[in-house]
Amino acid sequence: MKQLSIQFRLLLVLLFFSSLQAKDKYLDNHSCNECHEKIYEEYQSSAHSKSYFNDELHRKIANKADAKKYECATCHMPMANNLKDLIEGKARPDKNNKTHTDAISCYFCHTIAYVKKAHKYNLNVKARQAENFKPTLYGRLLNPDDSDKHSSSKNPIYGQKVCMGCHSHKLNDNNVTIFRAMSDKQNSIKCIECHMPEIRGGAEKIDKKARGQHASHKFLGIHDKEFRATGMDINITTTVDSIEIKLTNKMAHPLIVQPSRSKYLVLQVLRDGKEIWKNYKEKPQEDKEAFFEYRFKDKDGKKIIIPAMAYSREENNLGIKESKLLKYTGMKLKKDDVVKATMFVRFAKKDCQQVIKLEDEKFKKAHILKEVTYKIKGK
Repeated sequence: MKQLSIQFRLLLVLLFFSSLQAKDKYLDNHSCNECHEKIYEEYQSSAHSKSYFNDELHRKIANKADAKKYECATCHMPMANNLKDLIEGKARPDKNNKTHTDAISCYFCHTIAYVKKAHKYNLNVKARQAENFKPTLYGRLLNPDDSDKHSSSKNPIYGQKVCMGCHSHKLNDNNVTIFRAMSDKQNSIKCIECHMPEIRGGAEKIDKKARGQHASHKFLGIHDKEFRATGMDINITTTVDSIEIKLTNKMAHPLIVQPSRSKYLVLQVLRDGKEIWKNYKEKPQEDKEAFFEYRFKDKDGKKIIIPAMAYSREENNLGIKESKLLKYTGMKLKKDDVVKATMFVRFAKKDCQQVIKLEDEKFKKAHILKEVTYKIKGK
Protein backbone atom coordinates (compact mmCIF):
# COMPACT_ATOMS: atom_id res chain seq x y z
CA MET A 1 0.00 0.00 0.00
CA LYS A 2 2.84 2.37 0.90
CA GLN A 3 4.61 1.61 -2.39
CA LEU A 4 1.37 2.27 -4.27
CA SER A 5 0.99 5.59 -2.49
CA ILE A 6 4.54 6.61 -3.41
CA GLN A 7 3.96 5.64 -7.04
CA PHE A 8 0.69 7.57 -7.11
CA ARG A 9 2.35 10.72 -5.72
CA LEU A 10 5.17 10.40 -8.24
CA LEU A 11 2.63 10.02 -11.05
CA LEU A 12 0.91 13.23 -9.98
CA VAL A 13 4.24 15.06 -9.95
CA LEU A 14 5.13 13.73 -13.40
CA LEU A 15 1.75 14.71 -14.81
CA PHE A 16 2.17 18.14 -13.28
CA PHE A 17 5.60 18.68 -14.76
CA SER A 18 4.62 17.26 -18.13
CA SER A 19 2.07 20.08 -18.34
CA LEU A 20 4.87 22.59 -17.80
CA GLN A 21 7.15 21.45 -20.62
CA ALA A 22 8.17 24.64 -22.40
CA LYS A 23 6.64 24.96 -25.86
CA ASP A 24 7.47 28.63 -26.14
CA LYS A 25 10.87 29.86 -27.24
CA TYR A 26 13.51 29.30 -24.56
CA LEU A 27 15.77 32.28 -23.81
CA ASP A 28 19.09 30.84 -22.67
CA ASN A 29 21.24 32.50 -20.02
CA HIS A 30 23.71 33.92 -22.52
CA SER A 31 20.95 35.74 -24.42
CA CYS A 32 20.28 37.79 -21.26
CA ASN A 33 23.84 39.11 -21.45
CA GLU A 34 23.01 41.35 -24.41
CA CYS A 35 21.02 43.75 -22.24
CA HIS A 36 21.93 42.74 -18.69
CA GLU A 37 25.73 42.48 -18.68
CA LYS A 38 26.21 43.28 -15.00
CA ILE A 39 23.47 40.92 -13.82
CA TYR A 40 24.76 38.17 -16.11
CA GLU A 41 28.27 38.58 -14.70
CA GLU A 42 26.90 38.39 -11.14
CA TYR A 43 24.83 35.34 -11.96
CA GLN A 44 27.84 33.50 -13.39
CA SER A 45 29.46 33.51 -9.93
CA SER A 46 26.27 32.44 -8.14
CA ALA A 47 25.09 29.10 -6.80
CA HIS A 48 22.14 29.29 -9.22
CA SER A 49 24.57 28.95 -12.13
CA LYS A 50 25.91 25.67 -10.73
CA SER A 51 24.50 22.72 -12.64
CA TYR A 52 24.76 18.95 -12.55
CA PHE A 53 27.84 19.36 -14.71
CA ASN A 54 29.85 21.93 -12.75
CA ASP A 55 28.76 21.19 -9.17
CA GLU A 56 30.73 18.11 -8.21
CA LEU A 57 29.12 17.61 -4.80
CA HIS A 58 25.56 17.82 -6.14
CA ARG A 59 26.28 15.53 -9.10
CA LYS A 60 27.91 12.79 -7.03
CA ILE A 61 25.26 12.85 -4.30
CA ALA A 62 22.51 12.74 -6.95
CA ASN A 63 24.17 9.78 -8.68
CA LYS A 64 24.67 7.98 -5.38
CA ALA A 65 21.04 8.50 -4.39
CA ASP A 66 19.78 7.13 -7.72
CA ALA A 67 22.00 6.17 -10.63
CA LYS A 68 19.07 6.08 -13.09
CA LYS A 69 16.59 8.79 -12.14
CA TYR A 70 17.53 12.44 -11.76
CA GLU A 71 14.67 13.60 -9.55
CA CYS A 72 16.78 16.57 -8.41
CA ALA A 73 16.05 18.11 -11.82
CA THR A 74 12.86 19.54 -10.33
CA CYS A 75 14.93 22.31 -8.71
CA HIS A 76 18.40 21.89 -10.19
CA MET A 77 17.44 21.61 -13.87
CA PRO A 78 13.92 23.08 -13.94
CA MET A 79 13.90 24.24 -17.58
CA ALA A 80 14.94 20.85 -18.99
CA ASN A 81 12.94 20.21 -22.14
CA ASN A 82 12.66 16.56 -21.11
CA LEU A 83 12.10 17.05 -17.38
CA LYS A 84 9.56 14.22 -17.16
CA ASP A 85 12.04 11.75 -18.71
CA LEU A 86 14.81 12.83 -16.34
CA ILE A 87 12.57 12.27 -13.31
CA GLU A 88 11.36 8.89 -14.61
CA GLY A 89 14.87 7.70 -15.45
CA LYS A 90 14.27 7.56 -19.20
CA ALA A 91 16.95 10.18 -19.86
CA ARG A 92 20.13 11.43 -18.24
CA PRO A 93 21.56 14.96 -18.00
CA ASP A 94 23.05 15.99 -21.34
CA LYS A 95 25.94 18.45 -21.44
CA ASN A 96 25.02 19.36 -25.03
CA ASN A 97 21.50 20.43 -24.08
CA LYS A 98 21.29 24.13 -23.22
CA THR A 99 18.14 23.63 -21.12
CA HIS A 100 20.26 21.27 -18.97
CA THR A 101 23.51 23.20 -18.68
CA ASP A 102 21.79 26.50 -17.85
CA ALA A 103 21.04 25.09 -14.38
CA ILE A 104 18.61 27.30 -12.44
CA SER A 105 18.26 29.58 -15.41
CA CYS A 106 17.42 33.27 -15.65
CA TYR A 107 14.45 32.41 -17.84
CA PHE A 108 12.99 29.94 -15.36
CA CYS A 109 13.35 32.14 -12.29
CA HIS A 110 11.69 35.03 -14.11
CA THR A 111 8.73 33.04 -15.44
CA ILE A 112 7.42 31.58 -12.16
CA ALA A 113 3.70 32.29 -11.89
CA TYR A 114 3.15 30.92 -8.40
CA VAL A 115 4.34 28.31 -5.90
CA LYS A 116 2.25 25.21 -5.31
CA LYS A 117 2.69 24.00 -1.75
CA ALA A 118 2.95 20.26 -1.16
CA HIS A 119 3.88 17.90 1.64
CA LYS A 120 6.97 16.32 0.09
CA TYR A 121 8.30 19.46 -1.56
CA ASN A 122 6.88 22.61 -3.08
CA LEU A 123 6.62 23.14 -6.82
CA ASN A 124 7.35 26.22 -8.87
CA VAL A 125 4.59 26.64 -11.42
CA LYS A 126 5.88 28.21 -14.61
CA ALA A 127 3.68 30.75 -16.38
CA ARG A 128 2.23 29.62 -19.69
CA GLN A 129 3.48 31.71 -22.57
CA ALA A 130 1.36 32.50 -25.60
CA GLU A 131 2.57 30.95 -28.85
CA ASN A 132 4.05 33.27 -31.45
CA PHE A 133 4.35 36.12 -28.94
CA LYS A 134 7.34 37.39 -26.99
CA PRO A 135 7.51 35.70 -23.57
CA THR A 136 6.72 37.77 -20.49
CA LEU A 137 9.33 37.86 -17.74
CA TYR A 138 8.37 38.67 -14.16
CA GLY A 139 10.12 40.47 -11.32
CA ARG A 140 9.66 43.06 -8.58
CA LEU A 141 10.30 46.29 -10.52
CA LEU A 142 7.53 48.82 -10.98
CA ASN A 143 6.97 49.60 -14.67
CA PRO A 144 9.80 47.36 -15.95
CA ASP A 145 11.20 47.87 -19.43
CA ASP A 146 10.30 45.60 -22.35
CA SER A 147 12.86 44.54 -24.92
CA ASP A 148 12.96 42.95 -28.35
CA LYS A 149 13.32 39.57 -26.60
CA HIS A 150 10.57 39.78 -24.00
CA SER A 151 7.90 41.86 -22.37
CA SER A 152 8.08 42.51 -18.62
CA SER A 153 5.65 42.65 -15.75
CA LYS A 154 5.67 43.00 -11.98
CA ASN A 155 4.40 39.91 -10.16
CA PRO A 156 3.71 40.04 -6.37
CA ILE A 157 4.99 36.46 -6.00
CA TYR A 158 8.55 37.83 -6.25
CA GLY A 159 8.20 39.61 -2.94
CA GLN A 160 6.20 36.85 -1.29
CA LYS A 161 6.74 33.17 -1.94
CA VAL A 162 9.05 32.74 -4.94
CA CYS A 163 11.97 31.34 -2.89
CA MET A 164 9.71 28.71 -1.32
CA GLY A 165 9.48 26.74 -4.55
CA CYS A 166 12.93 25.23 -4.04
CA HIS A 167 14.22 26.54 -0.72
CA SER A 168 11.44 25.52 1.64
CA HIS A 169 11.63 21.78 2.41
CA LYS A 170 12.28 18.35 0.92
CA LEU A 171 11.13 14.98 2.25
CA ASN A 172 12.39 11.63 0.97
CA ASP A 173 10.17 8.66 0.08
CA ASN A 174 10.23 7.54 3.73
CA ASN A 175 8.71 10.86 4.84
CA VAL A 176 11.97 12.02 6.42
CA THR A 177 12.86 15.70 6.11
CA ILE A 178 16.26 15.92 4.47
CA PHE A 179 16.22 19.67 3.81
CA ARG A 180 14.40 22.59 5.40
CA ALA A 181 15.24 26.27 5.03
CA MET A 182 11.91 28.05 5.41
CA SER A 183 8.59 27.67 7.16
CA ASP A 184 5.24 28.14 5.42
CA LYS A 185 4.71 31.35 7.39
CA GLN A 186 7.81 33.04 5.96
CA ASN A 187 7.96 35.09 2.78
CA SER A 188 10.76 35.80 0.35
CA ILE A 189 11.46 39.39 1.37
CA LYS A 190 14.01 38.42 4.03
CA CYS A 191 15.72 36.07 1.57
CA ILE A 192 15.92 38.83 -1.03
CA GLU A 193 17.13 41.51 1.38
CA CYS A 194 19.94 39.26 2.62
CA HIS A 195 20.99 37.29 -0.46
CA MET A 196 20.12 39.88 -3.14
CA PRO A 197 21.06 43.27 -1.62
CA GLU A 198 20.58 46.43 -3.66
CA ILE A 199 23.82 47.54 -5.33
CA ARG A 200 24.83 50.39 -7.63
CA GLY A 201 24.03 50.28 -11.30
CA GLY A 202 20.87 49.80 -13.30
CA ALA A 203 19.51 46.40 -14.24
CA GLU A 204 20.16 47.05 -17.93
CA LYS A 205 23.20 47.98 -19.99
CA ILE A 206 21.36 51.13 -21.04
CA ASP A 207 19.64 52.36 -17.88
CA LYS A 208 16.66 53.93 -19.66
CA LYS A 209 14.80 54.92 -16.52
CA ALA A 210 17.88 55.90 -14.49
CA ARG A 211 17.02 53.49 -11.68
CA GLY A 212 20.58 53.69 -10.37
CA GLN A 213 20.60 50.37 -8.55
CA HIS A 214 19.52 46.75 -8.86
CA ALA A 215 19.22 43.60 -6.78
CA SER A 216 22.51 41.68 -6.84
CA HIS A 217 22.26 38.36 -8.66
CA LYS A 218 25.34 36.88 -7.01
CA PHE A 219 22.96 35.23 -4.54
CA LEU A 220 25.62 35.52 -1.84
CA GLY A 221 25.80 32.51 0.45
CA ILE A 222 27.96 30.17 2.49
CA HIS A 223 30.73 30.03 -0.14
CA ASP A 224 31.46 33.75 0.24
CA LYS A 225 33.93 34.28 3.11
CA GLU A 226 32.75 37.76 4.12
CA PHE A 227 29.07 36.99 3.74
CA ARG A 228 29.06 33.81 5.83
CA ALA A 229 30.65 35.65 8.76
CA THR A 230 27.54 37.83 9.03
CA GLY A 231 25.24 34.94 9.89
CA MET A 232 26.39 34.25 13.45
CA ASP A 233 27.41 36.01 16.65
CA ILE A 234 29.91 34.50 19.10
CA ASN A 235 30.14 36.04 22.59
CA ILE A 236 32.76 34.98 25.16
CA THR A 237 32.62 35.44 28.93
CA THR A 238 35.04 33.95 31.47
CA THR A 239 35.67 33.31 35.16
CA VAL A 240 38.89 32.03 36.71
CA ASP A 241 38.06 28.44 35.85
CA SER A 242 35.31 28.56 33.23
CA ILE A 243 34.41 29.83 29.77
CA GLU A 244 30.92 30.55 28.49
CA ILE A 245 30.25 30.78 24.78
CA LYS A 246 26.97 32.18 23.48
CA LEU A 247 26.30 31.20 19.87
CA THR A 248 23.53 33.11 18.10
CA ASN A 249 22.13 32.27 14.69
CA LYS A 250 21.28 35.65 13.11
CA MET A 251 19.88 34.16 9.92
CA ALA A 252 16.26 33.82 8.80
CA HIS A 253 16.79 30.08 8.38
CA PRO A 254 18.31 27.32 10.54
CA LEU A 255 22.07 27.19 11.05
CA ILE A 256 22.22 23.85 9.23
CA VAL A 257 20.14 23.59 6.07
CA GLN A 258 22.06 21.29 3.72
CA PRO A 259 22.45 17.68 4.99
CA SER A 260 25.95 17.39 3.51
CA ARG A 261 27.30 20.20 5.70
CA SER A 262 28.50 20.47 9.26
CA LYS A 263 29.40 23.49 11.38
CA TYR A 264 31.36 23.22 14.59
CA LEU A 265 33.13 25.21 17.28
CA VAL A 266 36.84 24.97 18.01
CA LEU A 267 37.54 26.60 21.39
CA GLN A 268 41.13 27.14 22.50
CA VAL A 269 42.99 28.75 25.38
CA LEU A 270 46.34 30.20 24.30
CA ARG A 271 49.11 31.14 26.74
CA ASP A 272 52.16 32.89 25.33
CA GLY A 273 50.95 31.90 21.87
CA LYS A 274 50.73 28.18 22.70
CA GLU A 275 47.58 26.12 23.06
CA ILE A 276 47.09 24.88 26.63
CA TRP A 277 43.45 23.73 26.37
CA LYS A 278 40.91 22.81 23.68
CA ASN A 279 37.28 21.68 23.77
CA TYR A 280 38.11 18.26 22.25
CA LYS A 281 41.08 15.91 22.02
CA GLU A 282 41.07 14.49 18.49
CA LYS A 283 37.84 15.24 16.60
CA PRO A 284 35.43 18.19 16.84
CA GLN A 285 32.53 15.69 17.06
CA GLU A 286 33.66 14.91 20.62
CA ASP A 287 32.04 18.17 21.71
CA LYS A 288 28.54 17.06 20.72
CA GLU A 289 26.78 20.25 21.75
CA ALA A 290 29.08 22.37 19.60
CA PHE A 291 28.92 20.14 16.50
CA PHE A 292 25.94 21.02 14.31
CA GLU A 293 24.69 18.57 11.68
CA TYR A 294 21.88 16.35 10.44
CA ARG A 295 22.29 12.66 11.33
CA PHE A 296 20.34 9.98 9.44
CA LYS A 297 19.54 6.33 10.22
CA ASP A 298 18.26 3.36 8.24
CA LYS A 299 15.19 1.28 9.21
CA ASP A 300 17.31 -0.71 11.71
CA GLY A 301 18.49 2.45 13.45
CA LYS A 302 22.00 2.28 12.01
CA LYS A 303 23.86 5.33 10.75
CA ILE A 304 23.37 6.15 7.07
CA ILE A 305 25.06 8.84 5.01
CA ILE A 306 22.83 9.35 1.95
CA PRO A 307 19.63 11.01 3.25
CA ALA A 308 17.51 9.84 0.31
CA MET A 309 17.58 6.36 1.85
CA ALA A 310 17.01 7.37 5.51
CA TYR A 311 14.14 6.24 7.74
CA SER A 312 14.79 8.71 10.57
CA ARG A 313 16.73 11.86 11.35
CA GLU A 314 18.37 13.48 14.35
CA GLU A 315 20.00 16.88 14.48
CA ASN A 316 21.87 19.41 16.52
CA ASN A 317 20.89 22.74 15.06
CA LEU A 318 20.09 26.37 15.82
CA GLY A 319 16.76 27.69 14.62
CA ILE A 320 15.99 31.14 13.27
CA LYS A 321 17.45 33.81 15.61
CA GLU A 322 18.07 31.10 18.23
CA SER A 323 20.94 31.21 20.74
CA LYS A 324 22.76 28.46 22.58
CA LEU A 325 24.93 28.76 25.69
CA LEU A 326 27.91 26.44 26.05
CA LYS A 327 29.86 26.24 29.32
CA TYR A 328 33.34 24.77 29.77
CA THR A 329 35.05 24.28 33.13
CA GLY A 330 38.24 22.85 34.55
CA MET A 331 40.88 25.20 33.16
CA LYS A 332 42.84 27.74 35.24
CA LEU A 333 42.87 30.99 33.34
CA LYS A 334 45.55 33.60 33.94
CA LYS A 335 46.03 37.23 33.02
CA ASP A 336 46.86 37.69 29.33
CA ASP A 337 45.57 34.24 28.34
CA VAL A 338 43.68 34.39 25.05
CA VAL A 339 40.42 32.54 24.50
CA LYS A 340 39.91 31.85 20.81
CA ALA A 341 36.52 30.68 19.50
CA THR A 342 36.33 29.66 15.84
CA MET A 343 33.27 28.35 14.02
CA PHE A 344 34.09 26.21 11.01
CA VAL A 345 31.95 24.94 8.16
CA ARG A 346 32.51 21.91 5.97
CA PHE A 347 30.59 21.97 2.68
CA ALA A 348 30.97 18.20 2.57
CA LYS A 349 31.36 16.73 6.03
CA LYS A 350 33.77 13.86 6.48
CA ASP A 351 30.96 11.30 6.68
CA CYS A 352 29.88 12.42 3.23
CA GLN A 353 33.39 12.02 1.88
CA GLN A 354 33.36 8.39 3.01
CA VAL A 355 30.75 7.45 0.40
CA ILE A 356 31.56 9.81 -2.48
CA LYS A 357 35.00 10.68 -3.79
CA LEU A 358 35.43 14.43 -4.19
CA GLU A 359 38.22 16.06 -6.19
CA ASP A 360 37.51 19.75 -5.55
CA GLU A 361 39.73 20.92 -2.68
CA LYS A 362 37.04 23.20 -1.24
CA PHE A 363 35.07 20.09 -0.24
CA LYS A 364 38.03 18.44 1.47
CA LYS A 365 38.76 21.07 4.10
CA ALA A 366 37.06 23.15 6.77
CA HIS A 367 36.45 26.86 6.16
CA ILE A 368 36.27 29.54 8.84
CA LEU A 369 32.75 30.77 9.40
CA LYS A 370 33.63 33.25 12.13
CA GLU A 371 36.47 33.77 14.62
CA VAL A 372 36.45 35.72 17.87
CA THR A 373 39.22 36.19 20.48
CA TYR A 374 39.05 37.40 24.07
CA LYS A 375 42.06 38.38 26.20
CA ILE A 376 41.90 37.74 29.94
CA LYS A 377 42.36 40.94 31.87
CA GLY A 378 43.91 41.16 35.30
CA LYS A 379 43.51 43.60 38.17
